[in-house]
Amino acid sequence: METTIEAVHLTLPDGSVRTVPPGTTPLEVAASIGPRLAKDAVGAELDGRKVDLRLPLAQGGAFRIFTVKSPEAGEFIRHSAEHVLADAVKRLWPEAEIDAGRKDHSEKFQYDFRFPRAFTPDDLARIEDKMREILAEKSGFERIEVSRGEAERVFRDLGETLKVERLKEIPEGETITLYRDGRFTDLCRGPHVQNLSQIGAVKLLEASGVYWKGDESNERLQRIYGTAFGSEKELAEYLAQVELARARDHRRLGQELDLFSFNPLAPAMPFLHPKGAAIYIALIDYVRELNARYGYGEVVTPQILDVELWKTSGHYDNYQENMFFTEADEREMAVKPMNCPTHCLIFGTRLRSYRDLPIRYADFGRLHRYERSGVTNGLFRVRSFQQDDAHVFCTEEQVESAVLAATGMILELYRTFGFDEVRIELSTRPAKRIGSDELWDHAEASLARALDGRCIRYQVNPGDGAFYGPKIDFHVQDALGRSWQLGTVQLDYQMPQRFGLKYVAADGAEHQPVMIHRAMLGSVERFLAILIEQTAGAFPLWLAPVQAVVLPVSEKFAGYGERVRAALAAAGVQVELDDRNEKLGYKIREAQVQKIPYMLVVGAREQEEGTVAVRRRAGEDLGALTVDAFLARVGDLVASRSREL
Repeated sequence: METTIEAVHLTLPDGSVRTVPPGTTPLEVAASIGPRLAKDAVGAELDGRKVDLRLPLAQGGAFRIFTVKSPEAGEFIRHSAEHVLADAVKRLWPEAEIDAGRKDHSEKFQYDFRFPRAFTPDDLARIEDKMREILAEKSGFERIEVSRGEAERVFRDLGETLKVERLKEIPEGETITLYRDGRFTDLCRGPHVQNLSQIGAVKLLEASGVYWKGDESNERLQRIYGTAFGSEKELAEYLAQVELARARDHRRLGQELDLFSFNPLAPAMPFLHPKGAAIYIALIDYVRELNARYGYGEVVTPQILDVELWKTSGHYDNYQENMFFTEADEREMAVKPMNCPTHCLIFGTRLRSYRDLPIRYADFGRLHRYERSGVTNGLFRVRSFQQDDAHVFCTEEQVESAVLAATGMILELYRTFGFDEVRIELSTRPAKRIGSDELWDHAEASLARALDGRCIRYQVNPGDGAFYGPKIDFHVQDALGRSWQLGTVQLDYQMPQRFGLKYVAADGAEHQPVMIHRAMLGSVERFLAILIEQTAGAFPLWLAPVQAVVLPVSEKFAGYGERVRAALAAAGVQVELDDRNEKLGYKIREAQVQKIPYMLVVGAREQEEGTVAVRRRAGEDLGALTVDAFLARVGDLVASRSREL
């Protein structure tokens, strides 16, 4: 027998509770609070989920209204501008068919179209003009609930066959909604602003070709990206930020600084050039140093293993669409997408004692994951990469201390790179998972207890845990204010159980260990991309692939320049000699473009006195130093991993 809800209780940001009848919309709630709030409202949030102003409320919870001035307003505005984009394309080219928009509207909107050719810059200018005409109409958004059959009839009548196919993706029993503004109607869950007058500024950014549903075997569609804000001022600030990001784009800098490249013969698998590899190796060496200090033993494990391993671990059932497969000796094999199952095999090679625990394994093994071509992006998302991966096997009593040790290690590493603002999230059970709810309750409580015990501030991120256990995720903010999720500490009771891992406890009985997954940089390739953009390619001295360049003022001093270079190289400095027959000013500018930390100018005086004239890459002149004094300076900065020069 169904329970009838007689009232919906909404907890407002000030802590007060407002009680409304079921079916009341957020817009009606806003109106009951005040007419100005209702006029300015663009959307609402219920228990952390953004909802449409026109959604009939069936349950209560933490509730708030967003206005055009709220930081969260942009997501509603951009989702709504997405519909204006599709409307504009249809008005200009009625034969175009509409596919789907974007799920994430935190920064952009997009739509894919079945269109016979690529959109040109002139097309984008025309579309943008048409969008402004549509915005001037100030139409309101209407939310319409329909049956599956009604929705199919609507889109067949409109000739939108792609929408008919998308309709099939909506699970049975789920509410199907259309949104209408002016002449335009689309299949959409929302949420949207009240009316088009709340979209203050729009800008189309670029167009590209994409495969339908991201599958290379499907037809090619045309995608248009754009962004929108509540005002022209906000748009101008965003575009200025985009220009800063473009100047720091790791793909452009990677080419200019000769760090890495890609080749179609190895799709989405980077080739690190000597300079890029030097930075990469320095990053791994730093993690190795931390691993040794925190008691991790490094292991080396195979890259190709029998699929039976992945069936045991659960990856075959839960992750196989992201794996590469091959065959050897008539056995189906898989290329390793992660290290954890191989570490279980090492742990299981002998029966362990509680006195051996915790056991910590670190692994820099190469991993391969199949990412669709539509989502690969420079070094940010690749198919071949390394992680600074590690696993801790411990007793139940050691979980809290092991989690806190891993957390401290991660925060120490981030401070080294200048990531001082770290946001921590506790990510809980996802819909697709293994293990009982009781075990998940226990695992989530264990992580929360560890963080609470040290008064470490964190937010709960519901449903974003790994399929085998909850996790603590670490987010850092870069120089452009962007947030990146890097490190993770994951608690896993499932894999030790699946592999039958045991240790002998103090009572003489065999017990199952707890497994903790730990990464700090995450993918080293992705971290390198973030670091390139964080520093704009001007790496700290200890990471710079070329730390100094010797610049003779003329060919007469090339011999002395070579002696200086050799002395620095013998002391471990990454140094080059630029003895080309070019003007000194030209060579200095070249070194600055390559972002080399130090330029050492040598001429008659330096040769006579056994010194070098030191310039920093930003142009500051440090004067003459002996070679030994310069080596001492460099040695101190490298040893301390200083971010200063």
